[in-house]
Amino acid sequence: MNWIILIIAGLFEVGFTTSLGKAKETTGLTSYWWYGSFAVCLTASMVLLIKATQTLPLGTAYAVWTGIGAVGTVLMGILFFNEPATLWRLVFITTLIGSIIGLKVVASH
Repeated sequence: MNWIILIIAGLFEVGFTTSLGKAKETTGLTSYWWYGSFAVCLTASMVLLIKATQTLPLGTAYAVWTGIGAVGTVLMGILFFNEPATLWRLVFITTLIGSIIGLKVVASH
């Protein structure tokens, strides 16, 4: 169950970074809504990370949480912020995904 909580925490990390990017692109009241989304996602991500680390090894949980956030944020950048999807960028994202899966497998044994 704590692995699921950790994955959700990582998705909220993607949410807070995406909200920050959207807030930067907007002005006025719309940007405040995005900053509010940032605060909510940041809080949810941290609370869930704390919950997950109560039973999962801290180093593994943090690395997986950060990895999910990094992969998700890069993908959001490519899909919604017109960031480049170069070959090397995709190669290293794939490597990062493999590392996240490897940490999960190693921590389970």
